[in-house]
Amino acid sequence: MQSNPTGGNGGNGGDRGDGANGRAPAHVLVVDDDPTVAEVVAGYLDRAGHDVARAADGPSALARFARRRPDLVVLDLMLPGMDGFEVCRRMREQGGPVPVIMLTARGDEEDRVLGLETGADDYVTKPFSPRELVLRVESVLRRARLPVPAPGTSPTAGVLRTATLSLDPVARRATREGGELALTLREFDLLAFFLRNPGRAFSREELMSEVWGWDFGDLSTVTVHVRRLRAKIEHDPARPRLIQTVWGVGYRLAETESADTGESAGAGASSDRPPPDTWTASDAEGVPDTSPSSQDPPRRSPDPSPSPRRSDHP
Repeated sequence: MQSNPTGGNGGNGGDRGDGANGRAPAHVLVVDDDPTVAEVVAGYLDRAGHDVARAADGPSALARFARRRPDLVVLDLMLPGMDGFEVCRRMREQGGPVPVIMLTARGDEEDRVLGLETGADDYVTKPFSPRELVLRVESVLRRARLPVPAPGTSPTAGVLRTATLSLDPVARRATREGGELALTLREFDLLAFFLRNPGRAFSREELMSEVWGWDFGDLSTVTVHVRRLRAKIEHDPARPRLIQTVWGVGYRLAETESADTGESAGAGASSDRPPPDTWTASDAEGVPDTSPSSQDPPRRSPDPSPSPRRSDHP
């Protein structure tokens, strides 16, 4: 571990409140084997008004998780014996989609992407600002809290649907062809955003701002979540028909969908994606991925001039 992994001072967190922004305090589990990091993070979260528990390794974290399910987990990746990836997997198995923010001292992007693919909702790389971490915690908690339906509202009011998908923002429940989907917090929010805006193309920057609530961040976060969401809702994630790639722009949800095949009826769905053997997400994004399902738009040029081969239909 680094000597000053937080890049901050644990004694400058401000006065303790009654929960961030006046909200009810959340129960946050901080898992880190470095006592300095754990103390600083826990101190800042405590002063932000949250109820904080601490664990120094994977087994004790899982034991605390089983005794009292937290509202959010701040989880170090580099734990002794059982790393953060495995802890996150086991927490998902035990308690479903509890929001997780991973802490990592590694600079390797592959580890950060793997953390997201394991089910983490966000990550922060050491050294980090404790204040920034608190803001990330608040952002994740804000989206995790259930909206309160208006009095007299029908139980089905506000439910978002396609021919095969149904998403209830109030109950935070999503189904595909009647079967419930196991979505993480961010996957659910991303799908809800697409369902509210069918047919419109969004860039990664726009999705990060609208879904994550951030004006800055690693755009591979969006790439990974789109990939994971496609794997759960598409009939063939290698040839996505619902969440379409708009080459050089970003992503869009197909406006219409065939009920019997799940394929979109939107025009130009296949032509928006360049042939997989000529352009891949890993080429443009630097995201380690060999899966054919990640047909993501490049970031290297906002409006590249396609070669004759790319302009042909696959």
